[in-house]
Amino acid sequence: MQRREVMAAGAMASLAGWIEAAPARAQPGRPVPPPRSRDRLATWRFHLGHASDQAADFGYGRDQRTFAKAGTATAAAAMPAFDDSGWRNVRVPHDWAVELPFAPPAVPASKETEDAVAAHGFKAIGRDFPQNSIGWYRTTLPIVPGDRDSAIWLEFDGVFRDCTVFVNGYVVATNASGYAPFAAAIGDFLDYDGGPNVVAVRVDASLGEGWFYEGAGLYRHVDLIRAAPVHVAYWGSVVRTVPATDGAQVSAAIEVRNAGARPAEALLRQRILAPDGSVAAALPDRTATIAPGATTTIEAAALLRAPRLWSPDDPALYRLESDVVVGGATVDRYVTRFGVRYLRFDADRGFLLNGRPTKLLGVCNHQDHAGVGTGIPDALHRWRIAQMQGMGANAWRSAHNPPATALLDLADEMGMMMIVEARRNSSDPEAMDELDRILRRDRNHPCVIAWSLGNEEPHQGTARGARITAAMQARVRTLDPTRPTTFALDNRWDVGVGKTVDIVGFNYRTDRIEAFHAANPLVPVYGSETGSTVSTRGAYANDPARHVVRAYDTEHPWWASTAEGWWKIAATRPYIAGGFVWTGFDYRGEPTPYAQFPSISSYFGVVDTCGFAKDNYFYYRAWWRSDPIVHLLPHWTWPGREGQPVEVWVHGNCAEVELLLNGRSLGRKAMPRNGHLAWMVPYAPGRLEARGFDGGRRTARDVRDTAGAAHRIVLTADRRLLDASGDDVAILRAEIVDRAGRTVPDAGHRVRFTVAGDAAVIGVGNGDPTCLEPDRASERSAFHALCQAIVRVGARAGTVRVNAAADGLVPGGVTLIAR
Repeated sequence: MQRREVMAAGAMASLAGWIEAAPARAQPGRPVPPPRSRDRLATWRFHLGHASDQAADFGYGRDQRTFAKAGTATAAAAMPAFDDSGWRNVRVPHDWAVELPFAPPAVPASKETEDAVAAHGFKAIGRDFPQNSIGWYRTTLPIVPGDRDSAIWLEFDGVFRDCTVFVNGYVVATNASGYAPFAAAIGDFLDYDGGPNVVAVRVDASLGEGWFYEGAGLYRHVDLIRAAPVHVAYWGSVVRTVPATDGAQVSAAIEVRNAGARPAEALLRQRILAPDGSVAAALPDRTATIAPGATTTIEAAALLRAPRLWSPDDPALYRLESDVVVGGATVDRYVTRFGVRYLRFDADRGFLLNGRPTKLLGVCNHQDHAGVGTGIPDALHRWRIAQMQGMGANAWRSAHNPPATALLDLADEMGMMMIVEARRNSSDPEAMDELDRILRRDRNHPCVIAWSLGNEEPHQGTARGARITAAMQARVRTLDPTRPTTFALDNRWDVGVGKTVDIVGFNYRTDRIEAFHAANPLVPVYGSETGSTVSTRGAYANDPARHVVRAYDTEHPWWASTAEGWWKIAATRPYIAGGFVWTGFDYRGEPTPYAQFPSISSYFGVVDTCGFAKDNYFYYRAWWRSDPIVHLLPHWTWPGREGQPVEVWVHGNCAEVELLLNGRSLGRKAMPRNGHLAWMVPYAPGRLEARGFDGGRRTARDVRDTAGAAHRIVLTADRRLLDASGDDVAILRAEIVDRAGRTVPDAGHRVRFTVAGDAAVIGVGNGDPTCLEPDRASERSAFHALCQAIVRVGARAGTVRVNAAADGLVPGGVTLIAR
């Protein structure tokens, strides 16, 4: 296969056993199996341990005996009878690092070391803080006598970081990676006769894996799975599609495991359900004899006629139901969600989705958010995707690690294409095992369009780097030959790793892509990191002493560019598949351009750590969406600057824009394609207005009014109806306005949030990269008039009232309904 056309979506899938399916219809009498049980282990007890004090670490490692005798003296906190009543109740996903104090350097860091010191956001965690770097979690498993004959295991979607899992005092699993998922079979260690069954997890976050804030703890979901002895194995389903004359050929490879003591004759019966739930196709039945303790792969395929193709515009999802039948009874049902879509990265035409050139309008993101750190609830993942889609983004790069399953599930549903990135670019056995787990977990997600094997590695331009990456790529080819590989390089794109992967990613240096393309015309290219424009939301003058960066599209580090600078290149060259802005959200750690305390988060985002839009958000919004828009900056409240010139910009996509001050036109200008407009306007209080025109007709408008004194708080929620599940959250925005409802741009009042009903504030933020107030709190100072609270509702249906108050202001409130 030439690199000019890197095909995906099943071009190499096996079609053994393919048949044309009968017309879609339900199967009368089809037995409904007892459901495979999945219990989400959300409630835990938590306590800090200690990395250097055995007594404070509950005896872990005492007398070097933790691994000496199975189930004995492993650690006091690992034993079922341990009294954890004094431990704190927490709900997983949970990040304990976000709760820790800040730890400024004892002495100023040198220029050579300041980035490393600041990288994780100055939290008091790591080897210098052994008292904060170990966390213990305990929960009781709901085991009943009838579970004795089941296959039972735990699934961890991600634990940061090095962890040991105990069940009833026995070590059942260890895992080093902070990002790769893993499972632990626990059936042998359980008490089925009514005794307590306790799982304990010791998490060691002393060492990091990245150069950014990474959190600590059980920050992703943990599930308890029960299945029949003969069942579809963990990550045991692969569904692939290839185009056919009459539709799509769907092939399925299902791994069926026999955990029983005798050979089993298993029949695999499968059908495909359409997005509307109807039966779209049936696969032929397959039978197999499976030895005790063995796993057998069973393959079958069918024709899916006239399928709806998955895309950002129509994220249509199909489901493969795989029933395992033993002795005439259905003993397991495994559901695999998939999409039918065809991908191609072309060296001349860029990225093609379902045969159509589609520019990747992407964002890179780390996995933390104000208030909760890396312990992001599912509803907040959904909200974060929606904020980027509102800007026009259709793609997301999970930098620099594989994402949570919850994020991928939502990307499937919402139509956000994903590049999944491995954390470690290495071919050592542990790194390769991590890669295996990532691939096996994620390869059925239609949102995933490529596997990234690394980012800016020092060996990227060397023969050694090429060998390492080639070994990883070979593993990708084995487990998922349907998607291409890529690498995010910041130099030496034409040697080493750049000669190995299918698609070459340019981190910045977008202006060098043209020369690379001329010299390497068969290599697909895209911007794996673009922009890195830095800004402080709501600030319009640089103030280095206060670590403030103005929000015009002008400021960036030496290696980066403005938003306009890179996008004008990528937008006008069809061979560039697109680009991924660094970053969508501001993130903790790596506080560029100020790596000194008290800057604790980055300034790169098009939105801040709360998701509040900066002005550059509207530059991308203008050119990544087609609906008309104009956006004015800055605000228009400048007391004491009367008569002084103010730099006024307009982002927008209308053909022409007219600017008016207090009703007087300051002129009409043509909007340059992929550009912006600017005026110097002598300040006068009142109304600044931008009007956008297309074909002589006004199609968009934006205003900035001079604000009066702060008067009240306007509190709004992203949605009012929530699920009474104990896990759903509402994202609340508190905005300080004057009597006329105009935003007061310099308002910084401390806002107090109170909750009445079955709910609680689980985190707060304001987007200020220098704010040192705690995230786990019920109050927060507004920053440029805004702050945020994340409220989690309980499991009891009813109404919840949230109020926001501040001294001297009329309070605001919102009512939520949990149902």
